[in-house]
Amino acid sequence: MAVTALVVTLLAGGSAPGTAAAAGQDRPALQEAMQRFIDIGFTGMQLRVHDERGEWVGGAGLRELGEPAPPPTNGRFRIGSNTKTFVATVVLQLVAEGRIALDAPVAGYLPRFELDPGITVRMLLQHTSGLFNHTGDYYGGKVMPGLPSTGQEWVDNRFRTYQPDELVRFALSREPLFPPGRDWNYSNTNYVLAALLIEEVTGHSYAEEMRRRILEPVGSDREPRPLGLSGTEVPGTRTGIRGPHAHAYYRYPDAGQWKTVDVTRQNPSLVFGAGDMISTTRDLHTFFSALMSGKLLPAPLLAEMRTPHDKSGFGLGVRVENSVPCGGTLYFHNGNTIGYGALMYSTADGRRTLTASITGVDTEVDLATKFPQALDKLLKAVFCGERAAG
Repeated sequence: MAVTALVVTLLAGGSAPGTAAAAGQDRPALQEAMQRFIDIGFTGMQLRVHDERGEWVGGAGLRELGEPAPPPTNGRFRIGSNTKTFVATVVLQLVAEGRIALDAPVAGYLPRFELDPGITVRMLLQHTSGLFNHTGDYYGGKVMPGLPSTGQEWVDNRFRTYQPDELVRFALSREPLFPPGRDWNYSNTNYVLAALLIEEVTGHSYAEEMRRRILEPVGSDREPRPLGLSGTEVPGTRTGIRGPHAHAYYRYPDAGQWKTVDVTRQNPSLVFGAGDMISTTRDLHTFFSALMSGKLLPAPLLAEMRTPHDKSGFGLGVRVENSVPCGGTLYFHNGNTIGYGALMYSTADGRRTLTASITGVDTEVDLATKFPQALDKLLKAVFCGERAAG
């Protein structure tokens, strides 16, 4: 199965396995698939599955190095680029309201950046703008460093506050990778601009608009109605995680030696709008199921969101997986910040979902080979039936 792995910066390693109690029926294949991630070296994992058999929740590994407790199955975690799906949803809601035009130039909404007038809102959401990725890029076989996002330089700067305009202007100081719409390249800068677009059009902060439209308690008369995601937030520049959570660790080379740092606390402003949100497996399920089942967007815009670019499989804030061995199509977005990874998958109708958090640690993990194998096993167990996962 072709799957999209987490970015290589989610470095992690081995730990003595522990197991959190699973809710609902016994599902040994799910527990085994989750344990595979611990066996290849990740510190801990939370997993939530919704399907025709109901809800299954489990955890494996450790909550914190040196402590025997497993990760809390209701724990909060940094969801990384899954933030992009939330942001794309709000942008498309504004499109539905006639406040943004999907194929209009972004420069018309955000003139202060003097963007190429060929860059449209659609291109931001689909990563076809050609804008340099401010956290660093790889294109045409060339590695291009950005703002500190790995290694000792990131560790030294992990509590620094970046302003979103600063991120955009840094990206614009680099040459575009290609003319707008001519190619595809994943760029966090696209979603910094998408979040700023939300702010410009609504007159509210991106965090406030996210809360009003998606996160606040159910019961509002506004359409689309919020989902009551009490464990989800846009933390701004706050470095800590509120509520129960597992610790995350970063292993990196420095001066010829490997170092390990607890990176649970970090300032997420480097990935404003692109990877800064915090959530839970329950909230990710509620959000993605509602999105896929048509509760958050009109059908034509949901169809636009789920139409993949021919080079990437990336729609407007979601990815499309058509090569499931048991047939069918999955919609998903995976994400990471250093130390935390998040998985979010759903069938087209939102009735079967997989949401998970993975934390990293202090020994080597084979992300090129063993991680895709573990992910493949998990996806087969959830979406192809547990016998297929063996």
